[in-house]
Amino acid sequence: MTPGARVQAAIEILDAIAAGGVGRGRSPADAVVNGYVRSRRYIGSKDRAALLSLVYAVLRHRAQLDWWLAFAREGAARARFSLDSRRRVIAALAILEGWPVEEFEVSFDGSKFRPVQLEPGERHLAAALSGRSIEHPEQPEGVRVNTPEWLLPSLKQRFGSDFLREMAALGEAAPVDLRVNTLKTDRDAARKTLAASGVTTTPGSLSPWALRVDGRPNLPALAAFKDGLVEIQDEGSQLAARLVGAKPGMRVCDFCAGAGGKSLAIAAGMENKGHIVACDVSGPRLESATKRLRRAGVHNVERRHLESERDPWIKRQLGAFDRVLIDAPCSGTGTWRRNPDARWTLTPQDILELRALQARILGSAARLVKPGGRLVYVTCSLLPEENESQVEAFAAAAPEFTPLPMPRVWKEALGTTPPTSDAWLRLSPARHGTDGFFVAVFERQPATVEARNDKPGEGD
Repeated sequence: MTPGARVQAAIEILDAIAAGGVGRGRSPADAVVNGYVRSRRYIGSKDRAALLSLVYAVLRHRAQLDWWLAFAREGAARARFSLDSRRRVIAALAILEGWPVEEFEVSFDGSKFRPVQLEPGERHLAAALSGRSIEHPEQPEGVRVNTPEWLLPSLKQRFGSDFLREMAALGEAAPVDLRVNTLKTDRDAARKTLAASGVTTTPGSLSPWALRVDGRPNLPALAAFKDGLVEIQDEGSQLAARLVGAKPGMRVCDFCAGAGGKSLAIAAGMENKGHIVACDVSGPRLESATKRLRRAGVHNVERRHLESERDPWIKRQLGAFDRVLIDAPCSGTGTWRRNPDARWTLTPQDILELRALQARILGSAARLVKPGGRLVYVTCSLLPEENESQVEAFAAAAPEFTPLPMPRVWKEALGTTPPTSDAWLRLSPARHGTDGFFVAVFERQPATVEARNDKPGEGD
């Protein structure tokens, strides 16, 4: 691809991401990008890397690019102006890559596969922004950290004095982590197999299953992936699955299983012994787990489609599980490194709806836990209102569930020194090198199942 063709492709991808609109039902940026590249097999690895670098640069610096565009547009009097994908790409190329106007003229020439020629106002923007630094002392705080102003109070509450360091880490590209499938191999053997394919890895610092990949190889094309020796999974997600504490022979419910990533990890920890029920309200997402389960050699997972968090199946399974994992629907703020566009599609109304849904899921799924069993609440959110506030409200409403201190849970599950002395586990990019995760573990006290079964309306 020529530089101009890559620029045009980036504009098309950004337009497709923007066309997804606002709200929780939209496709994330990584899904849009992967779909675009898969449908165009002619895009080689080097072009793909350059294309993705430009797309994600625009997404990660969107607020600052928009600030600079607004700053420069005053000189483009009477010229048509809008904050769209094309102008953001122009700003990114001028500021982040230092393109002079002459380079724009060559790439924006309107020939096949290239962007149409620059308009007078766009030419002015390119000239005014070329060579600028992305930072500027007059930028408001939300612009400097590329985050909507309405989210800043919650994020400051979460990070305190580490706010700027963590926000900077959230603006970086996420590493690629693998989980070694211990049903088929061990970490040392998996590293050797990957190395034989030219892939260099480093053992994770927290998860005993984790390998961090150097670079961005085409992992699905590797024999190690096809044979189920490894799965792509952030180290933080691996830890959340490990902290469920599932042992061989147990009955486990993965209540919001999605495509089954944590079910796969739990099954490996259980050595394929026992029974896991992977539940979700999305039938297609559950169905997509079928291939992954087969590839991993997992055969103790049952998939169950639920109509809602109050599906009648729940009432028939009261107190039937040793472990219940709630990987709750959430804002996904902890995964902004992977989907930076989500900063701008999340709304305050989304948070209100998610908090209500999380509370309903907690109240309903808790009834599945047997006396002496454990309930594990997980989000990939950084917002206290989805995490601490949620589990504290649950604890107040369900006194039969006792919060377990995270150091104890960690020691039992991993046998190593925990990274926290708090009751809950809070993982973050800057401090732990993982996506942002929250994990809380509760234990159900004996002789409490009947009392909660009698609550009217639950499970109907």
